[in-house]
Amino acid sequence: MNKIEFLSRLPLFRGLPDEELRTLAEIAGVKTYRRGETIFLDGGEGHGFYVVFTGKVKIYKLSPEGRELILHIMGPEDSFAEVPVFEGRHYPANAEAVDDTRVLFFPREALLQKICRDPSLAMNMLAALSARLREFAQKMEDLSLKDVPSRLSAYFLHLSEQRKGSDELDLDIKKGLLASLIGAKQESLSRILAKMSERRIIEVKGKKIKILDRQKLKKIAAGDRTLFS
Repeated sequence: MNKIEFLSRLPLFRGLPDEELRTLAEIAGVKTYRRGETIFLDGGEGHGFYVVFTGKVKIYKLSPEGRELILHIMGPEDSFAEVPVFEGRHYPANAEAVDDTRVLFFPREALLQKICRDPSLAMNMLAALSARLREFAQKMEDLSLKDVPSRLSAYFLHLSEQRKGSDELDLDIKKGLLASLIGAKQESLSRILAKMSERRIIEVKGKKIKILDRQKLKKIAAGDRTLFS
């Protein structure tokens, strides 16, 4: 897939004419990162934003004690670090390649010139940022108000929504990373997965998760502890 075809599929650039997509493709550089390699650090100067072409990227913060809190896992076609484009300041979190990863990088100055010429691009970016803000607010609510089974169930339902309601899910991140993403210890995650399997709520086969009882999963995600006591 070439860059123009790839860009045309992104919500950020949806509806832009081919000429505008070609201009964006010209300013977008391709960067490659090895698994575990840092893309940028919290507080680093925000030179531009990124879109995942292949691979996965984790966005995370570190507590003063060094505990890692994963904010997002970004996969192909996901954009990240848009805020510094508008704010002109520093990256607000760390970014690291989870797998061998390729990204498209859009330099801030070149992109700002493009936005000035085409305000519809700014509207698309603001819409994407608004969606990210809602997702972040939901994550903070989940971490503060819900228990681990509820957060895990909500995550599985989110994956299902991304796959158009499919009950067949590919758990394409390691369990340790998933545990960090939902704010749990890996041992707790393993126990919860085992209990969900025993109760025939889900079926776990390696990295494959199959939702067996969606209604019970929804009830757990909503905070119903009776099904998991």
